[in-house]
Amino acid sequence: MTAVQPIAPDQTGATITPPGPRGLPILGHILDIARDAVGYLERCAQTYGDVTRLQLGAYPALLINEADLLEQIYVKQHEKFIKNRVFWRQLRALLGNGLFVAEHEDWRRERHFAAPAFATRPLQAYAPAMVAEAERRVAGWRDGQEIDMHREMMALGLMIAARTLLNADVTGDLPGIEQGVDWVMDEIAARYARPILIPDAVPLPGHIRYRKGIKALEALIYRIIEDQRAGRSAPEGLIGQLMGARDETGRPMSDVQLRDAICNMLLAGYETSALTMAWGFDLLGRERDIQDQIAAEVRDVIGDRTPTHEDLPALKLTENAIIEILRLRPPGWMIGREAIEDTRIGNYDIPKGMTLLTSPWVTQRDPRYFDDPQAFRPERWAGNLRRTLPRFAYFPFGGGPRVCIGNRFAMMEAMLLLAVIVRRFDIERMVEREAGFVPSITMRPKAGLWVRLHARG
Repeated sequence: MTAVQPIAPDQTGATITPPGPRGLPILGHILDIARDAVGYLERCAQTYGDVTRLQLGAYPALLINEADLLEQIYVKQHEKFIKNRVFWRQLRALLGNGLFVAEHEDWRRERHFAAPAFATRPLQAYAPAMVAEAERRVAGWRDGQEIDMHREMMALGLMIAARTLLNADVTGDLPGIEQGVDWVMDEIAARYARPILIPDAVPLPGHIRYRKGIKALEALIYRIIEDQRAGRSAPEGLIGQLMGARDETGRPMSDVQLRDAICNMLLAGYETSALTMAWGFDLLGRERDIQDQIAAEVRDVIGDRTPTHEDLPALKLTENAIIEILRLRPPGWMIGREAIEDTRIGNYDIPKGMTLLTSPWVTQRDPRYFDDPQAFRPERWAGNLRRTLPRFAYFPFGGGPRVCIGNRFAMMEAMLLLAVIVRRFDIERMVEREAGFVPSITMRPKAGLWVRLHARG
């Protein structure tokens, strides 16, 4: 693969190259990233600036960490980039040709089919189910109980995504699906640390578990499709939209196309939302005075009745807390792009095939954009900060044409769940049981997120 070609001369007329750390032969910086992904990338940005040269095994890459450069990638020159094939080709068995991985016309078709399910009116209709599932889950919690908030939110997120997007009750499927998703995400995390691509067919233990996890997800998805075709469930939400979709020749989506679309949206619709809430209570559980303020706001706005979509505009502190959680703990911690033609970003020529790494986790902690950037301070969003920030100083949902289609769904769900939970319980983070980070497609906790529940009077 062609190396990065600098274009900017220094004052002596010599060309410059992007700075970067020294890497190991063959492996480059893969082991450094595998050991401490977000910490290592943060240190790279702090040490080397807006553009850091990295080597991922055989593949050169650039870490881009400056808002204007990010806007060039995501908006101004977005047609010159696709999702990075080096990594995403390893996930075809899981994601097929769904919205996450599709490109060009395939992506436009998938986006067109799914978009109506995330319009304003359907979103409002999802709110009662979100609240009902949250209240049902929280009803089983007890004062003084110690729980793994990651597990709780994953189970709750799956129930919500299945009910709202697929009109399905998956209560009986929870253990198998949770185990399957764990196997899949653990294998994806392992693949981040490999310098070479190993085909799925190679019978490594992780590959075997990965395929078993995919089969568990597929079994659920095909059952839901069959229930729809047989009329055993109403065609509502995303699945209703997909089942009714037709291509330019008038043909409906095949079962394989439906499987790919549903798998992509199910994983996106529950894992990222669940992680937002789990990591949120990692932060709020350490800053319990902020929890108390949110609980007071919820009482003032909602009282003892059930939270609704119409309550959300009045829950200003609740919203700011979610925005701040997404700043410090964005589930989509890394977004990769690959140049499909020679182009220029900032002062550097980017050759066709070059990998560009962008990290909301890193950029959203940059002191150029945020005062005291490592601190959890929801109040920072109470003024005009959002309007004065550069466009890509804060991008937890990505940006440009490929911005996350479910961003409003995720924000609504997070606000409603936070309101339901803090009204009933004060969540204490058990700091003696630290979580650690496992970088997969999302940033997952290594050892759970353990909290202690304190019932509010």
